[in-house]
Amino acid sequence: MRTVACLLSLTCLVFILWEAFETIVLPRTVSRSLRMTRLLYRYGWRIWKRIAERIGDPGRRETFLGYFGPMSLPMLMAIWAVGLIVAFGTLQWAMGMPLADSYHSQSYSSHVYMSGTTFFTLGYGDVTPVSRLGRACAVAESGVGLGFFALVIGYLPVLYQVFSRREITISLLDARAGTPPAAVELLRRYQVNEDVGALDALLKEWEHWSAELLESQLSYAVLAYYRSQHDRASWLSTLTLIMDTCALLIVGVDGIKATQARLTFAMARHAAVDISLVFNTKPSNPEQDRLPAEQLAEARRILAEAGAPLRDGPDADAKLQKIRALYEPYVHALGDTMLYPLPNWIAEPGALDNWQTSSWDHNMAGDRNHFG
Repeated sequence: MRTVACLLSLTCLVFILWEAFETIVLPRTVSRSLRMTRLLYRYGWRIWKRIAERIGDPGRRETFLGYFGPMSLPMLMAIWAVGLIVAFGTLQWAMGMPLADSYHSQSYSSHVYMSGTTFFTLGYGDVTPVSRLGRACAVAESGVGLGFFALVIGYLPVLYQVFSRREITISLLDARAGTPPAAVELLRRYQVNEDVGALDALLKEWEHWSAELLESQLSYAVLAYYRSQHDRASWLSTLTLIMDTCALLIVGVDGIKATQARLTFAMARHAAVDISLVFNTKPSNPEQDRLPAEQLAEARRILAEAGAPLRDGPDADAKLQKIRALYEPYVHALGDTMLYPLPNWIAEPGALDNWQTSSWDHNMAGDRNHFG
């Protein structure tokens, strides 16, 4: 019995320490399916999402969904810590290590209690190991405990720095593409303001942002669950908007070159595909077309009025449909899994940008044409 317990505790120790290394230290995606982290996020998110879907108010639902990412980290750390404490306590009990216990107890619970005080380096001294092997085990556990908390303390600032950098681009879209952002609206504003040259620079920034999004969320997959601080915005809607804009430019918009758009599209699609692989979301087409024929005609009218007509005709329509098929199934599957709405192609009529409104003045008037 004790031999089996000893082997199980050693296996548990190695398993938890290796998983913590893979999750916090190793900067790459781990494909191994049997992982505590993977199970927590897969099944924990399913439960969380089902509860959220019962919340009728969209604002409250989004707030509730936003708690999962930040709360999942302490939950994961707590599971690891409890697992290590129980594993070390079981190991000492299985090996029959004697204790100097003020209650004269050599029970399993006393070993687990000593393991807990050692792991957290409390140093009460009411239960201490007597044998050399027991003392060596206690020293090893205290070292693991200190190293574990050092990793956690170092991990959180890095995570939030990456999150903040991700959100900067999302914030900048407000004045450029409306609220919620739309690809046609972005092109319209740049054309109306006669600032098409700056669009190329924006596409380059998006290319870098997409690359950083890919690398950060492959290394720190939990970031996908961190919801944006801005209403009706998310990393997925921004990524989709980038590809929507590039798709229009690749099809052909008069006066705007598509060279940088092709590069940006390639990087953004790479991010969408690889992130969907991380979360095992099988590509699926939406039930309703995001850009039906009547909306495409409206998009052409808006861009033509702005002085940047979109190429017309059956060949152009077929090309746009082919480009959309390269990424829409992936972002739709991710949106369905993460409960992220995808952006519209055309801005909502009469909608004000976030910068034009505030909680203090809900009726603040703003002229959208003043900013494009």
